[in-house]
Amino acid sequence: MSEFIAALPMYDWPEVRAEVDAQWARLRDAIRQRGIEAPETVVRVNGDLPPVPGGIRDAAGKIIAADPATLPPDELNFPSLWLHPALLIGQTCWGPMEFGLSKHVQLVGQPSYDAYEGGKGELYSSAIVMLADGGMSVPSPTDGRAVIPIDLIRDKRFAFNSLDSMSGIIALSRDLEDMEDIEFSQHLQSGGHRASIVAIAEGRADIATIDCESWALAQRFEPAAQRVKVVGWTARRKGLPFITALSTPQETVAALREAVASLGYAQPSNRSSSG
Repeated sequence: MSEFIAALPMYDWPEVRAEVDAQWARLRDAIRQRGIEAPETVVRVNGDLPPVPGGIRDAAGKIIAADPATLPPDELNFPSLWLHPALLIGQTCWGPMEFGLSKHVQLVGQPSYDAYEGGKGELYSSAIVMLADGGMSVPSPTDGRAVIPIDLIRDKRFAFNSLDSMSGIIALSRDLEDMEDIEFSQHLQSGGHRASIVAIAEGRADIATIDCESWALAQRFEPAAQRVKVVGWTARRKGLPFITALSTPQETVAALREAVASLGYAQPSNRSSSG
């Protein structure tokens, strides 16, 4: 039995669990080929995480995340996952990384977004979506620059998944800094990209920014997505990175980077984010 845990939670919608499991199987086998005993399956809830009595601590002994055993077993607490000392490989977002997570983990690599409109290599953008009005959706620009309909979104109710989300709020905020200062009439924290789309379809919000892979998933599986359309795009930025625990030995980190590279993922660079 592996001493490590692994997780690919960021696009793990219930409808695509089998696809995520297949993605992990390919990555797991590539890691094992390099002599690392990767776990057979990914973890999905707090109950899957090994206990850390007293809480997860940094090098100075400060508690930085809760002991998973003290949390609701059927939920998933991202900080306890990302900061878990047994984390072999997991996914996070550049928002939390910029807000301090990067000090406590090691970067392994970047996935490819070539399969999705709005993505190119390790870069992704967010679709700006509003209620459909019969018009056509705006295609993603080939140059990766932001396309933001200022007059459409001014004074609207803005739904976002979480305050530390690069795709859900930070990217749009930074693009607007370079264009024009606008105000939204209301901010609604939905808890997830899918929930933001539903909020627009149900009339509780007017606008949201949904990363291109989540938008592709919504078009496949979320009925509410048929009632909204794309009115613009944020600029491309680095997508969700793969990380490992800060305590992971350097020879293991090197093997992980070789494994992700063998599957066509990008190697980490010195810059943290292109946003």
